[in-house]
Amino acid sequence: MSNTPNYEVPAEMRDFAEKSVDQARKAFDSFIGAARRTADTVQGSAETARTSAQDVSARGFEFAEQNVNAAFDLAQKLVRSRDLQEAMQHQAEFVRSQFAAIQAQAKEFGGLAQSAMQQGAEKAKAAMQEGAENTRKAMEQGTEAARKAGADAEQAIRNANS
Repeated sequence: MSNTPNYEVPAEMRDFAEKSVDQARKAFDSFIGAARRTADTVQGSAETARTSAQDVSARGFEFAEQNVNAAFDLAQKLVRSRDLQEAMQHQAEFVRSQFAAIQAQAKEFGGLAQSAMQQGAEKAKAAMQEGAENTRKAMEQGTEAARKAGADAEQAIRNANS
């Protein structure tokens, strides 16, 4: 039978190992926190996009309803027209008013789309900047923890060799 020598781990080495684990845990927690904050910001951007899409959709239905009502109003005027000249006048008025309405609607849709894109871009930019800053801070903390762990290890080795 071989006897395995019983080596005792010096207290300094155990302390060093415990500090290293604690520092690694803190660095990891910091990194995960940064990642979660970034994910929350991205989710906020997605929520903004969803809300903008709902606004555009609702406005589209309002425009469609206005345009269909205008067409029904024209149909009613045409049915009540006394002669062909009056019917043609109603038709011309309808074409002019609908052309103006469609121009206004297109302009409003353009504004809604531009606003949605601008908000989305701003939120995405903020999310990217925040994510980069959080990651930079987490990396700095991890680097500092690694540097301190290395210094503690050197000190523990010196103490153990003394």
